Amino acid sequence: MNFDFSEEQEALRDQARRFLADGPEWAREALGEQADFHADAWRYLTELGWVAAAVPEEHGGLGLGPLELCVLAEEMGRSLAPLPFSSSVLQATEALKLGGGKVAEQWLPQLAAGEIIGTLAFSEGTPGTWMSRPRAKVVDGRLSGQKTPIADGLVAGLAIVSAVSDEDGDGFGWWLVQLNSPEVKRDEVATVDCVRKHAAITFDGAPVERLGKPGEGEVLAEKLLDMVAVFTAFEQLGGAEAAMAMALDYVNTREAFGRVVGGYQAVKHKLADMYVKIELARSHAYFGAWALDNGAQELAKAAAGARLAALDAYGFSAEESIELHGGIGFTWESNCQLFYRRARLLASHLGGRVHWSQRLVKSLVGEKSDSTVSTASDVR
Repeated sequence: MNFDFSEEQEALRDQARRFLADGPEWAREALGEQADFHADAWRYLTELGWVAAAVPEEHGGLGLGPLELCVLAEEMGRSLAPLPFSSSVLQATEALKLGGGKVAEQWLPQLAAGEIIGTLAFSEGTPGTWMSRPRAKVVDGRLSGQKTPIADGLVAGLAIVSAVSDEDGDGFGWWLVQLNSPEVKRDEVATVDCVRKHAAITFDGAPVERLGKPGEGEVLAEKLLDMVAVFTAFEQLGGAEAAMAMALDYVNTREAFGRVVGGYQAVKHKLADMYVKIELARSHAYFGAWALDNGAQELAKAAAGARLAALDAYGFSAEESIELHGGIGFTWESNCQLFYRRARLLASHLGGRVHWSQRLVKSLVGEKSDSTVSTASDVR
């Protein structure tokens, strides 16, 4: 079985890597100018069609699949480019596709054309997950409540929000809200990542449109979570590889005590450990991509495994890269901190290690139970 990407997908990777080669410089520019994102690069990315990659052709997109999104996510993670790709393309657009209906038909073409940027607004600043029942409420088609921290919430034009209403019973629903409404207030909030900006969004009777059916917010959120976990694993994989490449380049040029630092055995061991963790994360990420592309029943297990392995690989590589850079790795001028900050952000994004460990155990127990029932049926 071939788990590798096709020639067309590898060509897309090469194009993305060339275009995003200046990503760290763009990140530095955004930090210096206090910019929310790199507007010129986003416009060009839209012209390339990447924003519309997985949008169906009938809605103005390219009609590509999740594998192409995995390729682009990996290169975005490698570059650290200050672009709302993850929020708008990998999350909001996929959420709209899941919700479907007339709301999706109205807004997907605008997202595909780059006319508007989207984001998800599920977090309410508490330890809850995407499947937790939110405090935000919708009454008579008007949303009230606060969501924070919301990635790219300062530049997004629309948000997919989780909220409760009388129609939802004990569950909750998904709603689309235009963030340029006068009933919406946005404030920047500080996070560990200085490049990817976040916002606290307060809704005071903002008009909304329902996505999906009443009360199915938790079901939709669980499907979306597994999908986004795979995309994020590829983003983490790209970041981990970039951090290792930075460290390798540095130790092969830096000299100490009359010899190149990379020649020391302890340094080689650190690089080898980084490589092993990255390759393990790659295997899990590829399994997740396969499960996602084929709609396989193993998706929950594959997504959890990809999430945990990528979280470990990126965190370890970013930390070790700082260590291998020595004193310069701790300075503001070094880009090591940018990868470390992104690793820490993505580690808390979507829920932490404990949450995903529990999801992995749950999927494995469920798989074992199904196997036991099947065996018992065969005996009978």
